[in-house]
Amino acid sequence: QVQLVESGGGLVQPGGSLRLSCAVSGNIFSIYDMAWYRQAPGKQRELVAAMGRNGTTTYVDFVKGRFTISRDNAKNTVYLQMTSLKPGDTAVYYCNVRVLHINKYEYEYWGQGTPVTVSS
Repeated sequence: QVQLVESGGGLVQPGGSLRLSCAVSGNIFSIYDMAWYRQAPGKQRELVAAMGRNGTTTYVDFVKGRFTISRDNAKNTVYLQMTSLKPGDTAVYYCNVRVLHINKYEYEYWGQGTPVTVSS
């Protein structure tokens, strides 16, 4: 009923940039929080950045100044602009959203993940 389609991952050299996108569609009335998480091999999934509907943002320390989260509420899409990428940023990046379904209940959804590899 609700689909999240991620795109934008790939292979990039250290110092490079990538822009991830996550488009949400389906039977939703409104989208509250939108966030990006990542999971590196052998590690737990961790929050990278989050953005509320009012524009309030949260960043974890290791991406501050390098990553920027943004959203287009008209397109139900969240973006993650990543710059100055480091090998330690290599991970699968997941979109996460909290939505108000048309049935008036709140749900949390995850994207399928998009891999990002930072390597020379």
